[in-house]
Amino acid sequence: MSTRTLRIAMNGVTGRMGYRQHLVRSVLAIRDAGGLELPDGDRLQVEPVLLGRNAEKLAELAARHDIAEWSTDLDAVLADDTIDVYFDAQVTSERKKAILKALAAGRHVYTEKPLAETVEEGLEIVEAGHAAGTVNGVVHDKIYLPGLLKLKRLVDSGFFGRVLSVRGEFGYWVFEGDLIPAQRPSWNYRAADGGGMVLDMFCHWNYVFEHLFGRVDSVIAKAVTHIDERWDEQGRPYRATADDAAYAIFEIGDVVVQMNSSWAVRVDRKELVEFQVDGTHGSAVAGLFGCRVQPRVTTPKPVWNPDLPTEQDFRAQWDEVPDNAEFSNGFRAQWEHYLRDVVAGTPHPYDFASAVRGLELVEAGLASSAEGRRVAIETRTA
Repeated sequence: MSTRTLRIAMNGVTGRMGYRQHLVRSVLAIRDAGGLELPDGDRLQVEPVLLGRNAEKLAELAARHDIAEWSTDLDAVLADDTIDVYFDAQVTSERKKAILKALAAGRHVYTEKPLAETVEEGLEIVEAGHAAGTVNGVVHDKIYLPGLLKLKRLVDSGFFGRVLSVRGEFGYWVFEGDLIPAQRPSWNYRAADGGGMVLDMFCHWNYVFEHLFGRVDSVIAKAVTHIDERWDEQGRPYRATADDAAYAIFEIGDVVVQMNSSWAVRVDRKELVEFQVDGTHGSAVAGLFGCRVQPRVTTPKPVWNPDLPTEQDFRAQWDEVPDNAEFSNGFRAQWEHYLRDVVAGTPHPYDFASAVRGLELVEAGLASSAEGRRVAIETRTA
């Protein structure tokens, strides 16, 4: 057995997602576990090189986690031929130019979503990826999580019979920042910085729906800004110019999907996101971790009677799908999948093209909201 090392330039790890999910819970978790076992029995070790704009923060993170190298010079790091992979978790508005530089330098690229701010920018990155001939991937973390893995198993087993409809609820109250500090960065609520619910979450919903039910054919959406004044990390008020909620109906063949997404909603459900799938033979409610089912043969028979309070406990009439497998952190699981593809030189299934399809849904959703009409999805990628 031999060990190979991949050096990964990680840009944007001083941010919340870049640090927690990608650096600590994924790359460092792989490193500290002794690397990743490959199909041939060899091991792959990973060596992060931190990138960013704040030298003080980078130096502190490197010292805290025993990381040998960090830099504020993207060009110099990409010019280093020992760098194998470039990872990007910057704000969306900075992503395109950095990825294009990495591809021009011949690096493999793995990036957070959204890939870019527009479909045209995304297609430019797809073309550059083809020219580079390296392995590219975009974060599709949710389909690696326990709840959606269980839901996928139900779909593949035929549990639902014919799927009729899906209802999704996502979101929570993001504090404005005046009385209580906001739990999301302020750039998320400024359109000029690439913020917005539609741009952020429709990319997620697109790959989730593709994975479970098929490609989205059309969308009717309403994007709104419920909270128009917020306070930034320094306690300064600012105008929120990006949409903080979106209400949509997606069509996938004969399947109707209703999806509510909001950062201005208070949670009354088991998880921050839940999908209810109803089919002719059964239904399921899945979150990121749990999944409950109600087959046709055990479906109760409620009768509508507004004159009397119901005596049925409807939530108690569902059965929990057991954790009959070990589930890894969703971000780490996809990192491991992507790194194995890099070593094997095989295309990653969740690549730039799949991310552009998410951007196509974003643009269709925004057009629907602005024009008040149903918009068909015109896919320009495979």
